[in-house]
Amino acid sequence: MHLPENKQQLLTQIANDLQKVEGVAAIVLGGSYAAGMASDQSDLDIGIYYHADKPYSIEDIRSTVARYAVSPATVTGFYEWGPWVNGGAWTMTTAGKVDFLYRNIQQVQETIDKALRGVWENHFEQQPPYGFSSVIYLAEVNICRPLYDPAGVLAAWKEMVSVYPPALKETIIRESLWSADFTLWQTAGFAEKQDVYNTVGCLARAMKNIMAALFAINERYPLGDKRVMAQLQGAGKLPVDLQEKVEAALCVSRATITANVERLKALHQEVVQLSDGLYKPLYQL
Repeated sequence: MHLPENKQQLLTQIANDLQKVEGVAAIVLGGSYAAGMASDQSDLDIGIYYHADKPYSIEDIRSTVARYAVSPATVTGFYEWGPWVNGGAWTMTTAGKVDFLYRNIQQVQETIDKALRGVWENHFEQQPPYGFSSVIYLAEVNICRPLYDPAGVLAAWKEMVSVYPPALKETIIRESLWSADFTLWQTAGFAEKQDVYNTVGCLARAMKNIMAALFAINERYPLGDKRVMAQLQGAGKLPVDLQEKVEAALCVSRATITANVERLKALHQEVVQLSDGLYKPLYQL
């Protein structure tokens, strides 16, 4: 990780201020800087963890954010963004944009515990384009750089997620590839009728499922849908020319709509072959 000096100074100052806020249990640097994928335009992403039974005051967070804002900042209450991206703030500072993300320690712990048992979920309405996967919590823990963790919460979590849970891998591969299989089965009928609305929706849905399976096959936690190809870079089990195949399947016109479905079916079969037998369709379609 390399932070420009002005951003490092800002991060240190903000972390020091947040430590003084009652109810702040841990602070981390997350996002592209923690993941090693930052560019000159990348935001600083700061995670602020709290215990559900004794959360910090939103007004205290608002006051902290205001110290660094050079234009009006947006600060939300808890869970105003939805059940997974459960609140935060964003503001412009002298060193660039900074995002603050609230994280409920109990919710993250429960999500990790479920993942170890092979339980996960994707909340489609949470955010565009494909929703929020519960596995993102594990990704955040895995890549984050703790700035303040007096109780060792993040240290313990990092140990828990350091090895990709075998049960989670099996579940995601099985469920995601079946969902893509079933979706593509229906997509062919929509394409034959030149039903663009439903065909394109199915193509995007099935592609999301295929990508989720690829992350699990390679035992990588997705950080979200941004820069998925960069997140998968260097993975050992990928279809040849993956990005080209993804783009070819999703670049749709009325003239190509049937061919798009066939391209995605072929990509699905490639990923099935990469699953080492972990995928078996639920039914014969």
